[in-house]
Amino acid sequence: MKHYLFASDFDQTLSFNDSGKVLSEILGTAGFEEKVAGLSRINLVQQGGELTYLLLHDPEYRRVRKEHLIEAGKQIRLKQNIDLLPKLLNQGIEGFHFSFYVISAAPEEVIQSALENIIPPENIFATRFRYHPNSGEIESIVRVPAGYGKVAVLDELQAHLKISPDRIVYVGDGSSDVHVMLHVNRRDGYTIAVSENKYITPIARRSILSDDALSPLIPIL
Repeated sequence: MKHYLFASDFDQTLSFNDSGKVLSEILGTAGFEEKVAGLSRINLVQQGGELTYLLLHDPEYRRVRKEHLIEAGKQIRLKQNIDLLPKLLNQGIEGFHFSFYVISAAPEEVIQSALENIIPPENIFATRFRYHPNSGEIESIVRVPAGYGKVAVLDELQAHLKISPDRIVYVGDGSSDVHVMLHVNRRDGYTIAVSENKYITPIARRSILSDDALSPLIPIL
């Protein structure tokens, strides 16, 4: 049986919502998109890491606690048939087995909550925070898989699974996926864009527009 690594972004790749927007609605905070655009213009943080920066430095987001992130995950609207995707990758294609991992800059608690009973927590690599033991306030960052940070996580997974570079499939939707897609392509892996983002569609091997989480299986097959 041929073993492959299937890695996917989360926000707007497996879901319809941006984690930051959902969290902002829970907090009753406006202007999230404007703040992200401002951070992008001055290149202060890696693409995709804007929410992490706001959670650490913006007064309106400093009040976020772990329970807010878990609640945001429960409100994320996932793409259709997402519960079938790991099952089909695991045992639905004769002669092939795909190890399914999520690599995202969204907070770990958000994704684990959204994908509960669908993908095991140990298969989710996302932004991890340290919390104050008494107040529950976010103190610092353990890791942020944004921009080139996704490349580092993918290389770790490849080494752990002992998979050759040409047996890696990566699925993403935005400019934060550019580094990892270039990295995968350069080593003869396979990349799939699930959006019309002008930065990644010229890079990805294939582009798909669909509301169904199973759509990446079409070019894979």
